[in-house]
Amino acid sequence: MQVLSYQIADSIDIRQFKAAFKAELHYSDSDELFYIMGTDQFIYVFKYGVVCFLNYDSIRISSFLQLIEPFCKNLFEESLSEEFIIETNASEYRIGYNKIEIVNPDISVLRLIMLNVSQSVSLDYYSELTTRMLEETNSHTQKLERRGRLDISGKGLKRFIGKTLLLKNRIAENLYIFDSPPETWENERLNKIDIELKRTFDLQERFRNISEGLQIIKDNLELFKDILQYRNSNMLEWIVIVLIAVEVLNLLFDKIFR
Repeated sequence: MQVLSYQIADSIDIRQFKAAFKAELHYSDSDELFYIMGTDQFIYVFKYGVVCFLNYDSIRISSFLQLIEPFCKNLFEESLSEEFIIETNASEYRIGYNKIEIVNPDISVLRLIMLNVSQSVSLDYYSELTTRMLEETNSHTQKLERRGRLDISGKGLKRFIGKTLLLKNRIAENLYIFDSPPETWENERLNKIDIELKRTFDLQERFRNISEGLQIIKDNLELFKDILQYRNSNMLEWIVIVLIAVEVLNLLFDKIFR
């Protein structure tokens, strides 16, 4: 069995898609939809912009992605993807680098595997965004080191701060995706598989790296903001000095020529 997960957009309108797409729905809530499409064929749709397929060929995947496009916000020109292999009828559960061997392909186990693969591709997306913002932040820091001043305007800094806060809010909004699903709390077998999958995909470590990257960006932006405030304060002081000087000159001029 082949699992293919795609990050296709910033988000997907789950409610509207559920109303429009009529198929056998095994599980749903406000954040995700899990469809049974045939014998050992499933589709998992997540509100954070990920669609996951089990046992789907490229043609049917392409067809479904076109179908879901109208329900996507900020659709990507090129989607991120991740592949994982499931081998069935094993003597015991074993997880490798890019595959898992399972005893029985029951639907709860298959859904759990698809969930973790989807979490992984979503972390790739957030990691890519964080890396880009870190590079942009570092470029301003390097120019500050070389020139002793910032080359970003107040408006540009505000936009950059807004972009950082938006990313932090989106990650915070989707924090639940890195939690274990409720089924694993009561099922020891599922809990063990979930723990091993999270370890295989390094989900916790990758999430921590993203959080640390965002904190570095935040600290730099705070420094940039203080520098700009100091620069603006100095400018206002000089404006006041110039105005006072002009007023003094006017008074002197009046006294001399009267």
